[in-house]
Amino acid sequence: MTSVRGAEEDLVLPGARTGREPERSLRPGPRRLSPEQVASRQRDRLLDGVARTVAANGYTGARISDICRAAGVTRPVFYELFSGKEDAVLAAFRGGTETVVRAMQRAYEERGGAVAWPAAVRSGLEVLLTLLAQNPAFATMVVEIESVGPAGRRARSELLASFRRFFADAPPGPPEVARAELVDAVVGAVHAAVLRAVDEGRFTGTAGTTVSAGTAGTTGKARTTGAAGASGTPKAPRTPGTIEAVGAAEADGGLRGLLDVLVHVVVSPFDCPTDPKQPDGEAEEDGEAGEDSGRAPGRAGGGTAERRSGAPLDS
Repeated sequence: MTSVRGAEEDLVLPGARTGREPERSLRPGPRRLSPEQVASRQRDRLLDGVARTVAANGYTGARISDICRAAGVTRPVFYELFSGKEDAVLAAFRGGTETVVRAMQRAYEERGGAVAWPAAVRSGLEVLLTLLAQNPAFATMVVEIESVGPAGRRARSELLASFRRFFADAPPGPPEVARAELVDAVVGAVHAAVLRAVDEGRFTGTAGTTVSAGTAGTTGKARTTGAAGASGTPKAPRTPGTIEAVGAAEADGGLRGLLDVLVHVVVSPFDCPTDPKQPDGEAEEDGEAGEDSGRAPGRAGGGTAERRSGAPLDS
C-alpha cells in the first residue's frame, strides 16, 4: 500500500480550493497577520483562481478579471504579486508540479527505492495519478501549459527533467542503447500518456477517488463539476495512497488500468521483472506446480507456450 506522510497542506495543489472559502477571506479591520502573511494568502488564492479559470476556459480564454473574481482578490493586488497572466500561470504550474514530484519522491523512497525499484516506481506513479484525480483543475493545467508559449515549454521541460531522479536506481538497460536517451524517451512516453488521459476526461470525468492513507484508512472524495470544478469545492486532499477509481473512470478501465500501463512502460526497458506486484518466487512456484500436475515431460514446452498465449492449461 502506498502511503505518503507529510503535512496535509504540502499536498494541496492549485485549484484544489476556491479563493472565496470563508476561512480564507481577509476581513476588514485590524489584522494580526503581517503584510507578508497577507500577501502569501492572497497569492495562494490567486493560484487557485488561475488553475480553475484556465481549466474552465483554457489559457487563451482565461482573463485576469476572471482569475481575480474566482480568487476573491482585486486586480491591483493581482499586479502586486504577478507581472501578468503568463507569470501567474507559470507560478501555478511550477508550484503544483513541485508538490507532485515531492509526494512521488516520498512514496518512492518509502517503498524501498533502489532496493525494490519496480515496486517503488509503481508507488510514485500511483501518487501522481491520485493527486491528478483529486485535483482535476490542475490536471487540465498540465495540458494547457503547452499554450503558454516558449516559457510554458521550458516549464514542461523542467518538469520532465525532474523525473530523471527516479531512474538513478534503475537496473541496467540494453547495453547498445544510450541510457540518458532511453530515460528521456520513457519519461516522454509517460508524459504523453498522462496528457492523453487528461484530454479524454479520465481525470475530470472521475466521480471521485477512494484513497487509503496508510494505516489510517481514511477516504477522500474530490467533488468536481467538470474541468473547472467551479461549483464543487474540493476539500484539501488527504494523503494519497491506493487508487480505487469509481464512476465514469471505472467504466473504461479506470486509473488502475492506466497505472498498470505506465508501470510497464517505465520498468520493461530495464533488466528487471515487469510485474512489480508479483511476490518474489511466485513465478518459480508456478513452474513447479506445472511439473507436478501430471503432464508428460514432453508437454513441458507446450505448456509454457500455452501459458504465454493465455490459453487454458491442460488439467
